[in-house]
Amino acid sequence: MADKITVGHVHMSGCTGCLVSLADNYGGLLTILDKYADLVYGLTLADVRHIPKMDVALVEGSVCIQDKISVEEIKQTREKAAIVVALGGCACYGNITRFSRGGQQNQPQMDSYLPIGDLIKVDVYIPGCAPTPQLIRNVCVMAYLLLKGNKDQKDLAAAYLKPLMSLAARGTEACGCDLMTEVINQGLCMGCGSCAASCPVRAITMEYGKPNIERDLCIKCGACYAQCPRSFFSFDVVSNYEAINEAIMAALQ
Repeated sequence: MADKITVGHVHMSGCTGCLVSLADNYGGLLTILDKYADLVYGLTLADVRHIPKMDVALVEGSVCIQDKISVEEIKQTREKAAIVVALGGCACYGNITRFSRGGQQNQPQMDSYLPIGDLIKVDVYIPGCAPTPQLIRNVCVMAYLLLKGNKDQKDLAAAYLKPLMSLAARGTEACGCDLMTEVINQGLCMGCGSCAASCPVRAITMEYGKPNIERDLCIKCGACYAQCPRSFFSFDVVSNYEAINEAIMAALQ
């Protein structure tokens, strides 16, 4: 595993919170950039004007469809990246940009935003507003092992990424009510509170051991559904948990 993979951070319309979360890995991020990945594109970190070819593209933010350049760039990203990762709720599901009505003083015409999956094929979702630094770090390590590792490492990486790939295949719509229809109403909720803990706007509270969702507060970031241990269950991850964790920890040494 001597050669690195190439990674780019493509910023669409978002708050840069996902990039801050990526940077919050501190030493882990430096280890990844030192040993495993070359950052070949990033508006805030690399002096490159045009999107180059890369192994993994981390795309933050949704796409303003009135902005011709943004639409062209997201399509170029799909053409030039082997793996496209939707980083954060805006890229995955539209998040708060779903509620945009335009009217900004400098660009009043920009009023329609779409998650990137409505314009291109996305391979992996990392939902949340913002996603945890650990999840971003783990996906970066696993992407490296999937592309450059030996057979056993590739199998572990595929097992780890499978649920996040399933989220991408599920579509670009997300709401707190997904928990109600797909978990609670199915008798699957065990009252762990993971959904309430993950909600960035506190739209979920635990009432009598079950989540109560204030739909008027929901920003459609997808964090609650992704964090719920009963929303999607992968025996591949559970059966390989120790090996996956050891591979990640070993990579960061």
